[in-house]
Amino acid sequence: MFRDMVPFSMRVRPVPQEDGFTLIELLIVVALIAIITAVAAGGLLRAKAAANEASALASIRVTSSSQKAYAIACGRGAFAPSYLVLGTPPGVGEASFISEDLGSAMNPMKAGYRFSLVPGAGSAAGPTDCNGSATATAFIATAVPLSISSGSRSFAVNSNGTLWQQSGGTAPTEPFGPPSQVVK
Repeated sequence: MFRDMVPFSMRVRPVPQEDGFTLIELLIVVALIAIITAVAAGGLLRAKAAANEASALASIRVTSSSQKAYAIACGRGAFAPSYLVLGTPPGVGEASFISEDLGSAMNPMKAGYRFSLVPGAGSAAGPTDCNGSATATAFIATAVPLSISSGSRSFAVNSNGTLWQQSGGTAPTEPFGPPSQVVK
């Protein structure tokens, strides 16, 4: 009743409630998510590169061990001149000296690295191995990253078994020395 006595223009109208978020609030949330994602992605890429480097280093170590086993069991004291020879079993039904992921290609790729196994500096032809394949008196195996996101170091090992590393996309070369460093 009292309401009817107050003129319409003087009546207090309830303020409508705003539901949801404003455009500015949404933009701030999107910006925060983008910043967090950028920080996390950088850490993820560094972790992936570190994992690739660890895998490449392990594969180079396996190559060195496989070459020693090959020299004793099949190479008559000499080394395999390539990953293909190292990946060939010494007899029917026997295991090869290195895993198939490295021993099935001339220059295999694994975990973002390209691997190479060739006769080393000062190498000469060795005796034929137990499969009739040529051997070498020395070897050098290298692992080079395919891109900067794969890793930042290259690795190498030769017949003496010392592992070397070098920053960048170029493998350490024989004779080893600066800028290459011994892997500790």
